[in-house]
This record gives sequence, structure tokens and C-alpha cells, in this order.
Amino acid sequence: MSLTQLRNLGIVANAGISTTKLGTGAVLQVVSATYSTNMTTNSATYADMNLSLSITPSSASNKILILLSTAANIYLGGTDAGGGINILRDATVINGGSAFTYYDIDAGGATDNAIPYHVTTYDSPNTTSAITYKCQFAAYYGGYLAVHRSMPSYLIAMEIKG
Repeated sequence: MSLTQLRNLGIVANAGISTTKLGTGAVLQVVSATYSTNMTTNSATYADMNLSLSITPSSASNKILILLSTAANIYLGGTDAGGGINILRDATVINGGSAFTYYDIDAGGATDNAIPYHVTTYDSPNTTSAITYKCQFAAYYGGYLAVHRSMPSYLIAMEIKG
């Protein structure tokens, strides 16, 4: 096959593929962020986790697939403890109320449990302007919640062709 024939198929001389030739569901770009400095809260008010990224969709019809991977360490305040993590697009919560709870069956002491926490969210921002996605956390039931302590946290955004 000649170079001219390849270009007619949408493949340019440097072997890149033209995005106009990609079908619905194709991954157009991937942006990621990581944070690994321990943060702790005992507040039920959501606070930033210092985990954010910015992505600019190439078309308003495209979607953004968000992946969050972290571990939440829970310290008991009484006989149970819990926490929650929100994912926001700019100032709008797009995945809220993602809560987890630990119940201390024997009601003893200050247990520290690391809970793996993975969230996948599919967003339709309907824009070609830059978007910032970020994560927030809060503690429930009088306990403490730590993030980025047992392992680094990762936030990934993938633009999906609509």
C-alpha cells in the first residue's frame, strides 16, 4: 500500500490517526493526577483532597470517563466510623454521597482500617472549555478519615468520542 493510499484511509505520514476517522466510544485523550501526602479530617463538611486535573474536550458531544482510586483509613470516634468522597466537575458534584462505613463489632478502641475505594463516573459536560475535576472527602459518625495515607490516590479523566 502506498503512502497516498494510507493518507486516504486517514493515516498521516507520522502514523497518527485522524480523530475524524475514529468512531463513537474511541478514547481521544487521557489526563491523570496523583497525590500521596497524608490528609486527615474529622469534619462532616467536605474538604478538598488536593487531587484534581483539568481536561478540555474537543467536542461538546464527547463524554468524560472519570476513574478514582484511593484508600480511606478510618479511625473510630465511638463504636463506628465512616466517610464519604465526592467527585466534582468545577463546582458541581457529579458523584456525591459515595459513602462507606465501618462498624466496630466489638465496640473497642481506636481501630484504623484502610478501605480501598474505587469510583467510575461517566460525565456529559457539554462543553469545549477546560473542565476541572476534583475530589473532596468528609468524616462521619465522629471518627477521623485519612486519605493518601496507605497508598497514593489517582484520578484519571478520559475523553470519549460521543
